[in-house]
Amino acid sequence: MGEFPGGTIKKAKVPSYGVLLSICCSVTCACYFGSYMRIPVVPLYALSHGADALEVGVINSAFLFMAGLLSLPLGILSDRVGRKLLILAGLALAAGSSFLLYFSTSTVQMVGIYLLFGISLAMFAPTMMSYVADVTPATHLGRAYGWYTMALYGGMSVGPATGGVLAEWLGFGAVFVLSGLVILSVFWMAFFFLPRARHVVVNRPRKRDTMAVLKDLSKNTPLLGCWLVTLGGCFALGMFVTFVPLYASEQGMNAGQIGFIFAAQAVSNALSRIPFGRLSDKVAKRSSLVVMGLFGLSAAIAGFGLASSMLEFVLCAIGLGISMGVAFTSVGALIPEVVGADSRGVAMGGYNSSIYIGMMFSSLVMGALAGSLGFSNCFYIVALANVATTCLFHLIMRESGVGGMA
Repeated sequence: MGEFPGGTIKKAKVPSYGVLLSICCSVTCACYFGSYMRIPVVPLYALSHGADALEVGVINSAFLFMAGLLSLPLGILSDRVGRKLLILAGLALAAGSSFLLYFSTSTVQMVGIYLLFGISLAMFAPTMMSYVADVTPATHLGRAYGWYTMALYGGMSVGPATGGVLAEWLGFGAVFVLSGLVILSVFWMAFFFLPRARHVVVNRPRKRDTMAVLKDLSKNTPLLGCWLVTLGGCFALGMFVTFVPLYASEQGMNAGQIGFIFAAQAVSNALSRIPFGRLSDKVAKRSSLVVMGLFGLSAAIAGFGLASSMLEFVLCAIGLGISMGVAFTSVGALIPEVVGADSRGVAMGGYNSSIYIGMMFSSLVMGALAGSLGFSNCFYIVALANVATTCLFHLIMRESGVGGMA
């Protein structure tokens, strides 16, 4: 990640673009590593305190619900009060929620703590994505989001594995304390090393009235198309995350094999971000890569419905990971191009809301249908739903005449 040419960064007084992007990637990777250490541990911890399967589901859905609900309004807030303040507040709240888990003893307490976790995620995720867009030259958005999302998924992938191993060695409580300490160290990293966005962006836009911004965005069909296609893609992704373990178990896979399936998806997803991020900076329209990636995602999801062997599951998982790397890196880079600089926070807030809401509704809706239709048919349904939203996105971008660097 060397320094790239661009006229948006004050090079004389602040770190170069490459250094700023490295700081953002380091903070993000460490934040998600610390936060996701507890993801596989909390359900087991809840079970040890007498929770049943339904209560565990409520606990896990609490942070998705809150993150989806608040990402948009907190994205608006980051446009008004500044990026760094929201980033630090999100990190502080995430660290506090980990320490509170150490003292929790009931389902109600864990639900409340996970609601706080959702708020912290809604503060951090869209704001950091907006910060990356603020400091990145327009010609390098694709590769910047390639590095950024690779760091994010790296933390999300390694964190749960580390948390599971530590829980086995040291116990549940130690994982929560260590998680809080990791995130707290990230807070101080961001506090000391991450400059305020207004200090690193030349010609910072004049702040407009919030209602005027929202009115303009409500008419911005390319942005609404980006939100829609993200919702559809994450509706399909939620099917993988929630139900592949159950379906693979039905096919005779053990826990270790299921873990390998998820690892194959995570590694292929992370590693594909850099080359396809660079590619999205070179193509005439980023939207074409979004369409290609999401068609590939639909094929991979439908493939799970046909899979019956370990090899077939792994191949579908790799296909899913690569498709996500193609599509979501390009969507992340496309959004800052279709909105003004004063609207990036709310635009990225809507993007993150679409991610969490899509995954949450997938779990709820397909969970209700799986009993009567079977897992295979549910995989086909979400694949077709994603094809439909992708086609609509293509029509929106074609009619609007935007979609990437000319």
